[in-house]
Amino acid sequence: MSQVSAEPAGDSAVEPAVVFLSGDLMFASRVRAAAEAEGLEFQLAASLPDRRDIRYVIVDLATRSGVVEGLMEQCGQICPDAKVLAYGPHVQVARLDKAKQAGIPVVVTRGQFDRSLGSLFRSAD
Repeated sequence: MSQVSAEPAGDSAVEPAVVFLSGDLMFASRVRAAAEAEGLEFQLAASLPDRRDIRYVIVDLATRSGVVEGLMEQCGQICPDAKVLAYGPHVQVARLDKAKQAGIPVVVTRGQFDRSLGSLFRSAD
């Protein structure tokens, strides 16, 4: 299975990371490009990795809705300062609602996420 990832920078500084929880390899390339354009490392994963440099956790509810249960607790332990958001198709209301109920602070439709992608990572602290 092909995986989209970025090689770490050659210097000793660790780049903040964007973790994209998704099974959509085509859309992952767009998220990767947006993240790397802002100097962020990109990691495509099926579940939250144990790494402290995570700045963004993005959940694709169409392919990874099962990870929302307990995700906020995991983020609190592993990457408490990370911005967490989830997106899904507007017609999958139950998945969007489940993500909100799980405490994910930003839950949007795929269209809203796609439109914000160009500026999403520009607010990196």
